[in-house]
Amino acid sequence: MRATVAIEPVSARIALVFVWLTLGAWTSVQAEPYFAVREGLACVACHVNPSGGGLRNTFGTTWGQTVLPAQRIEEEGLPMWTGALGDYLRIGGNLRSSATHADVPPAGGSDGDATSEFDLEELRLYLDLAVIPGRLAIYFDQRVAPGGSTNLETYVRYASPDQHWQLKAGQLYLPYGLRLEDDSAFIRQVTGIGFATPDQGVELGWESPQWSAQLAVTNGAAAGAETDEGKQASLTATYLQPSWRVGGSFNFNDSDAGERRMQGLFAGVRTGPVAWLAEADYIVDDGFAEGRRRLWVGLVEGNWSVRRGHNLKLTAEYFDPDTDVDEDEQNRFSAIWEYTPFQFLQLRLGARVYDGIPQNALQNRRLYFLALNGYF
Repeated sequence: MRATVAIEPVSARIALVFVWLTLGAWTSVQAEPYFAVREGLACVACHVNPSGGGLRNTFGTTWGQTVLPAQRIEEEGLPMWTGALGDYLRIGGNLRSSATHADVPPAGGSDGDATSEFDLEELRLYLDLAVIPGRLAIYFDQRVAPGGSTNLETYVRYASPDQHWQLKAGQLYLPYGLRLEDDSAFIRQVTGIGFATPDQGVELGWESPQWSAQLAVTNGAAAGAETDEGKQASLTATYLQPSWRVGGSFNFNDSDAGERRMQGLFAGVRTGPVAWLAEADYIVDDGFAEGRRRLWVGLVEGNWSVRRGHNLKLTAEYFDPDTDVDEDEQNRFSAIWEYTPFQFLQLRLGARVYDGIPQNALQNRRLYFLALNGYF
């Protein structure tokens, strides 16, 4: 789930939001699938988009204010913010910024390097226009900063009367694997499917109490740049139970550079206060200059709810860029403390350790970061 700030009614709330945005201290808690595992819910329970991520619906916004934080700041006489402006319009947004420090060890005769920086990662605005409430809507996800404005999702969405079937057409995120907030995760970088790589096409989805499935047929290149006749098909399906879920994904991209086939399994389970996630993907890619490569990539993640408002995230990741080459594997380990003191604000403090081939310094770096996450 991707989090976002609150603008509760209307003039006082808007003023408060602009003050907070000016501080520039937030990043989003976006599309964290462990929330769904912990609560035993499908993505559609909290998000306007049935595939997950982006703008939250009324339930998701309320959950983010009442269940997620350590405490709620009550405001006398003001109703709870839901994102809905009347019956036809819902809005939201998120601002992402961070402070990072990276240590790169010596390699190949170099002296190593250390860098520190503050970074405004992005400011996104979401809008869902319900032309026919509950049945037909137009959705926008616009990245407005830093730099120029970039559209990430714009599609029309039609739902069947029973809400089981959903049809989307336009520019959209592809359905594949776990929709992690962290686009730098190996499973998102290697597959090339994340919150920075939309494509243009159509998607058909099915939602029921036990099943969630989506099939997309798109141009086959990030941001719809494909010009050949080949297209991309991406399919994911999840079987849901209150304390666990398991799913599979398949993606086929037929391009001029060569065919690329991906297949993966993912799962989530809740064991007491810990929500576990796992994904493994096998990729056959004909697009390399030397010919076909077979790749493996995987992730295991544990999220321990230490107490209300406090989450400890531990991850272990694996990447084999070519199964025909020995000892070229890469690993990444992360430890992140997430603290949500009150609604609409989250602090994240983390460290990442990269472990790769000795002659590549970047594959053996250490990364430390501090971020404040806000949402509306």
